[in-house]
Amino acid sequence: MNRLTSRAVVLPAVALSLILLSAAAWAQTSGLDEEGHAWWQHAVFYEIYPRSFADSNNDGIGDLPGITSKLDYLHWLGADAIWIAPMFPSPEVDWGYDISDYYNVNPDYGTLQDMDRLLAEGKKRNIRVLLDYVLTYTSDQNQWFQESKSSRTNPKRDWYIWNDGKSPGQPPNNWTSSFGGPAWKFDAATGQWYYHYFYPPQPNLNWHSPDLEKAMFDVTRWWYRRGVAGFRLDAVDVMYVDQQFRDNPVVGAEKNAFGDPVEREIYDKNQPELHGVLQRLRKVADEYNAVLIGETWTNDIAQLKRYYGEHNDEVQMPMDFMFCMVNKLSPPDFRKQIDWVESSGGWPVYVLSNHDIRRVYDRYGDGQQNDQIAKLMASLYLTLRGTAVMYYGEEIGMETNDPKRPEDVRDSKGKVGWPQDKGRDGERTPMQWNGSTNAGFSSATPWLPVDERYKTYNVETERQDPRSILNYYHALLALRHTNKALLDGKYVVLNESDPNVLSYVRTYKGESVLVVLNMSGMAQKVKLDLALKGISAKSGKTLLSSFAAPAKMDVTEIVLEPFGAWIAEMN
Repeated sequence: MNRLTSRAVVLPAVALSLILLSAAAWAQTSGLDEEGHAWWQHAVFYEIYPRSFADSNNDGIGDLPGITSKLDYLHWLGADAIWIAPMFPSPEVDWGYDISDYYNVNPDYGTLQDMDRLLAEGKKRNIRVLLDYVLTYTSDQNQWFQESKSSRTNPKRDWYIWNDGKSPGQPPNNWTSSFGGPAWKFDAATGQWYYHYFYPPQPNLNWHSPDLEKAMFDVTRWWYRRGVAGFRLDAVDVMYVDQQFRDNPVVGAEKNAFGDPVEREIYDKNQPELHGVLQRLRKVADEYNAVLIGETWTNDIAQLKRYYGEHNDEVQMPMDFMFCMVNKLSPPDFRKQIDWVESSGGWPVYVLSNHDIRRVYDRYGDGQQNDQIAKLMASLYLTLRGTAVMYYGEEIGMETNDPKRPEDVRDSKGKVGWPQDKGRDGERTPMQWNGSTNAGFSSATPWLPVDERYKTYNVETERQDPRSILNYYHALLALRHTNKALLDGKYVVLNESDPNVLSYVRTYKGESVLVVLNMSGMAQKVKLDLALKGISAKSGKTLLSSFAAPAKMDVTEIVLEPFGAWIAEMN
C-alpha cells in the first residue's frame, strides 16, 4: 500500500494555517522560569529511532503515526521532549542520515500531515518534538548536489567541497572516510573530486558558502514555524575542513578496522570557523525559544567548553560523550568526568547510549546482574545536575542485538567492517512493547530482528512488575521532576577516593538529596563524613532504592547491596 496515498489527510487551508500558527506560537512561549532556567534545562529528552519504535500500518517499519500512538506511554514514563532520528526523505544509504529533501517526510514514515498531528498531540501532553538535523552533508541524490555536480560553473557548485587531485588519479590529500577508504570521490564529468567524511553517497556541504548557510538556516526556520522545538545537530565537529587541504599526520603503522592508516584528524575536524556558524545558528534558534543539542565528540573539557560559546551563545546542549565513553563501572573515572563537566561553566548534558553507541544494558552489565546494573546507571545519569538524554528501550533493559551473520547486516558500516566492526544494527532493533509476535512492534516481519528476550523484557510485562527496570525508571523520573534539590541543587562530591562507591549530594536552599552508588559486585559499607562538606544531617530517608533498603539509614555507615543504588533525603 502506498503510504502517501493511504495516509494523506487533506486539511482545509485555513485549518492547516491555524494548526501551524498554534504550533509555532507554543514553540515560542515558555521562556525562563522564576529562577532563570529555560524549559530544556529541566526536561528529560528521549531519543527515538523512527524505523524501530512503533509500526502503525504493519509493514515492518516504524513510522510517525506509530510514535504518536505511544505519546501517552512517554508521558507516563516522564519524557518531556522527544528527539526523532532523521525522518526526512532518503535513499537510506546510511538509514536516514543521507537526506535528499529537508522539507518533507520519508514516505516510509508517513507524511507532513502525520508530522503535524504528532506535533499537535505532543503539545497536548506537554511533550516537545526535536528533529535530527544533518547539517554537515546530504545525500548525493539531493537536488542541491545534483545541481552542484552538473558543472563547475553551476551556482551551487560551491555548496559542496570540490577540489583538484594531487596528480592524475590521486585524491587531493590523505584524508580517510570514517567508514573506510579515501574521503574523496572523483567525478569524471567535471574532472574534480568531492569530499565525503562518511560514505561516498554523502557529500559534505561547504559551509564557507554564504548561500549554503542561508539555505540551511532557512530549513530550521521552516520547521520552527511548523512547531518543532529544536534540533539535534549531527556531526558538527566535521562541518568545516582546512581550506589548504593539508594531509593529516599518520600515527605510526597502525591500521583501523577498515585497513586504513590511523590519522590524527587535525585538518578535517574541529576547525575554528565552526564556532562562528554555531553562534549564528543559535541566534535563529533563540528567535523561536528552541534548543540545539550537539553531537559534540571531544577529547577534553576545553573542546567541550568551546561548544557552549564564550558567552553561552552557541549550542545550549553539547552532549558530553567523554562521560558515556567511561565504558566500565569505575567511580574514579566517572567522578573525574563529572568534575570536568561541572567546571565547564555550561549546563551539563548527560547521555549513556544512542543509535551509534552500544546499549547500556550489556555495555556495563556483568552477565548476571544486568538488571541491577541498569538501575544503577539510571540512578547515575538521572540524578546529576544537568539535562539527561535517554535512548528508547533503555528503560526496559533492551540489549545490543548484533547480527549473527554477515548476510544479515543492514548497516553499511557493518557491511564494510565485518567482522571487526559489525555495524550499528545491534543498538537499533525494534522497541519491545509486549510479549506478542515481534514484541508488539509489527505484525509484519520487522526490518531488523527483535531481540529474543522480548517476552520478558517489554513494556507491558514490566509495567506489571513493581521491581522491573521500567518501574524503577518511572519512579526515578517522577522524583527527578518534583524534587527541587535534584532539579536545581548544586553537585557536591563525597568520598573522593573510594574505588567502589560513587556518592554525592545535591543541595538546594537547605534541602539535600544524597545519592550513593555501589559500582562493585560486592556488598559495601560506606562511611560518610558530611560535616566536612558543611552538611549536618546524620540520617537519610529513603526516596528510592534499587534494593530492599530500610526507610531510614544512618549516613555514617551505609550498607549497599552489590550494584545497589540508594537515593535519600537528608535529615
